[in-house]
Amino acid sequence: MHVLWTLLIPLLMAEEMVASQARSRRELAPGLYEHGVYDAGGSYCEHGDVCCNGRNDGCTVPYLDTICYCDLFCNRTVSDCCPDFWEYCLGIPPPFPKPHGCTRAGRNYPSGATYRENCNLCTCSPGGRWDCEDHACLMDAELIDAVNGGNYGWRAANYSHFWGMTLDEGIRYRLGTFKPPPTVMNMNELHMSMDSNEVLPRHFDAASKWPGMIHEPLDQGNCAGSWAFSTAAVASDRISIHSMGHMTPALSPQNLLSCDTRNQQGCSGGRLDGAWWYLRRRGVVTDECYPFTSQESQPAGQPCMMHSRSTGRGKRQATARCPNPRAHANDIYQSTPAYRLSSDEKEIMKELMENGPVQAILEVHEDFFMYKSGIYRHTPVAERKAPKHRQHGTHSVKITGYVGWGEEHMPDGQTQKYWTAANSWGKEWGENGYFRIARGVNECEVETFVVGVWGRVSVEDMNHRK
Repeated sequence: MHVLWTLLIPLLMAEEMVASQARSRRELAPGLYEHGVYDAGGSYCEHGDVCCNGRNDGCTVPYLDTICYCDLFCNRTVSDCCPDFWEYCLGIPPPFPKPHGCTRAGRNYPSGATYRENCNLCTCSPGGRWDCEDHACLMDAELIDAVNGGNYGWRAANYSHFWGMTLDEGIRYRLGTFKPPPTVMNMNELHMSMDSNEVLPRHFDAASKWPGMIHEPLDQGNCAGSWAFSTAAVASDRISIHSMGHMTPALSPQNLLSCDTRNQQGCSGGRLDGAWWYLRRRGVVTDECYPFTSQESQPAGQPCMMHSRSTGRGKRQATARCPNPRAHANDIYQSTPAYRLSSDEKEIMKELMENGPVQAILEVHEDFFMYKSGIYRHTPVAERKAPKHRQHGTHSVKITGYVGWGEEHMPDGQTQKYWTAANSWGKEWGENGYFRIARGVNECEVETFVVGVWGRVSVEDMNHRK
């Protein structure tokens, strides 16, 4: 008997200790809120139908970021009870004032709760009202409907990867080309020699003339670096064409973003003349060798991981391995000095047809972000709204496309001429990454500053890089 009692005592003490610890967690720890739950409303016990007599730790329901109880043990000064315990389970008024929560979609939310309505944050105020920010959003359902309901010649779409961004953020993070200074804008224009009666084709397909040499649209993400992306895109095509297909490099925008730091700001914007200076004097590697990593705008930027040194005769070679360890070809590609074209529509057409894609500056307005298809013209749909819904910024693009230009017969019987340009917002945007824009009328200043360049290509290069 003594032996049995000796065995039972530790067992009973262990059970008592477990029970004591369970109680102490509940009884001695402070409740969620002293004197009751003040900042929430909602029928927690009622919805869960979990009222219990006495003490029952199973009578719980999720509450904010923890749990609350629906048993009689809650009836204390320090409470961890659900807000509707007293009313629903006991049939008496709660021992604290009725909370001023907010209602949304048939549900109650406590003071301080938040939700996002597109690009605006809404917060439940102590007075029981949702207070929402009032930013202009990049994707605006009213403007999309207005474009699609009007006769503007193009269609708008709601892009999920732009949803939740403000218009300010779109201008700040999705463009990124500084307007050329007066010294650059005053560059002498290089005129094409054209006969006064020369007739150019109504349609021109760059990809058909130079198969395998026209590179697809890029994606700059939320990096305001169109200055680097459009430069790399045009240079890639031009080097491919001028080497007669012996070299078809897809050049690295990241090389420019990280290493061209002379008066440039990486993913916070840059100048086209600086980008072409760097491509001529320093050169860049391919995107495979130095892939794009600056998906977000970063004040500090990415450190330069690729430098070059002169080998004589204007040529340069890399002084480091590729940042991408799986790539081994770190050849440096360069261009000749960039030249500005005339703003004359036909001269731009002839340059594109003879020498390849060109770079253009584009003034982007609020409706351009929503472009899906058709021939774009800036619309007046935002004029009925507050001024904050009408903003614009400077962008740069590659005029090329699988059709460099063309014409389309409109429903009203008129003929609309257009350029096709490659944007750098990914292939999910626009017409598979491209957009068409009205030609010959300087729409959004697309014909104001157009640049061409020659790839620095020698016979030695073509033999070496086949």
